[in-house]
Amino acid sequence: MSTITIEPATQSRFADTEHALTGGGDGASCQCQWWLMTSREFDSTSREEREERLRIELGTTPSPALIAYVDGVAAGFVRVGPRIKQPRLARTRNFQGSPSPWDEPDVWAVTCFVVRREYRNQGLNRRLLDAAIVHARENGARVLEAYPGDTSAKKIPANDLFVGALSTFVAAGFHEVADRPKPHRTIVQLDLTQG
Repeated sequence: MSTITIEPATQSRFADTEHALTGGGDGASCQCQWWLMTSREFDSTSREEREERLRIELGTTPSPALIAYVDGVAAGFVRVGPRIKQPRLARTRNFQGSPSPWDEPDVWAVTCFVVRREYRNQGLNRRLLDAAIVHARENGARVLEAYPGDTSAKKIPANDLFVGALSTFVAAGFHEVADRPKPHRTIVQLDLTQG
């Protein structure tokens, strides 16, 4: 049986972060900077520039992401942090139904999962989400919000599930908090002041 551990993504773990991000999906090109930049900014930066932005960001406290290790190998990644530090969320039409004002600093968001192809279907997203909940709570979050896709409403390609699957969030205790902008697009929250 594999040993799975979850650790904060830090500058000292930058090589592991890169390994986790580059095993499938758009993580290698995005460098998990999509939610931090405008479209114009994102399009005008190179992969190397986004990589350097991520390296700098991983020097902040609390860490903006977590890494899942399977038997010591970096296998997955999740971005979790204050929603106000992910400004593209406030400009994304599909997420406008959030009941929490966008300037609330204690509302955090889980916005991106990456799991290397060879480690998929092992429950890593659930383990990463569980760790993200703990990380957010321990660092002062009152509410944790996310925008997962509902695969029961529409078949969603694996690369488009970087926001996570609704079933994973529901299993972790999240509830839908807004009307769906599209049948497969959801906004969910978990109250971290309970339990």
